Amino acid sequence: MHGILNINKPSGMTSFAVIRKLRGILKIRKIGHAGTLDPGATGVLPVCIGKATKVIEFLMEKDKSYHVVMRLGIETDTQDASGEILSRRIVASTDEEIAEVIFSFVGDIMQIPPMYSAVRVDGKRLYEFARRGVEIERKPRPVTIKTIENLRIMRESEEVRACFHVTCSRGTYVRTLCADIGSRLGCGGHMESLVRTRAGPFRLEDAITLEEVEERADDGTLQDVVIGMDMALAEFPGLTVAGDQAVRLGNGMAVPCPVPPVEGGGLVRVYHEDQSLIAIGRIINRGGKAMLKSQKWLGGQSK
Repeated sequence: MHGILNINKPSGMTSFAVIRKLRGILKIRKIGHAGTLDPGATGVLPVCIGKATKVIEFLMEKDKSYHVVMRLGIETDTQDASGEILSRRIVASTDEEIAEVIFSFVGDIMQIPPMYSAVRVDGKRLYEFARRGVEIERKPRPVTIKTIENLRIMRESEEVRACFHVTCSRGTYVRTLCADIGSRLGCGGHMESLVRTRAGPFRLEDAITLEEVEERADDGTLQDVVIGMDMALAEFPGLTVAGDQAVRLGNGMAVPCPVPPVEGGGLVRVYHEDQSLIAIGRIINRGGKAMLKSQKWLGGQSK
């Protein structure tokens, strides 16, 4: 089996635990996910199976969207609701002031990765240091908050929450975004809940549960919900090469581009003349001539 499953990850499971569960259901070892979700988060987790694992790196680059509930006035060591409370403060800001600060984060920003994260430092994950009570200096990293929409601010007694929908670039920590918003407001804050509603072309309304995967595996209908790599890579233009050119591409050589160059150069889906998807290619300029080179050889996965 080769393709992609759009899994609706349940709360309380790590992304790797989802992979481990699917390995047991599908009886397949070659499987991986395209973008970690925290254990407490739910929603879209694209899982690549078989030859589709070769396109994980391309899926990881895609923007992601989330529904966020942020609790203001409480700061935690993990920046989410699972952590130890570090401080409690009164939220003195008005709804208008809160909204202004939240929307000020739209655009290119710098984020410091949280200590409770899988970022590697000196060969170890940051969370390994954090669990030992060791604080590691981290460098800010550029990320992009594409949009913040559907903002609602809710007050109940002294509790203040902000709910919003955010679309952001790869590498964005939404819990860090919440903590940074709280810091700028002067009251602290953390991410209370998170649902990933989209990862690239994969949407929450189309996602399936682990229980449904198991049921379909048992009744033989699982293939009906396996998504082909073509759909996942649909944003890349497609082109077809002849058999001899396919052999050259597979051997790492460049071949003349069979179509006009993609504007500005870029990635393309490369098909064999028998209509099988064989590679992710890159169009390059070589001596003023447009050439096609394999960026990732897929080895004849069919459409």
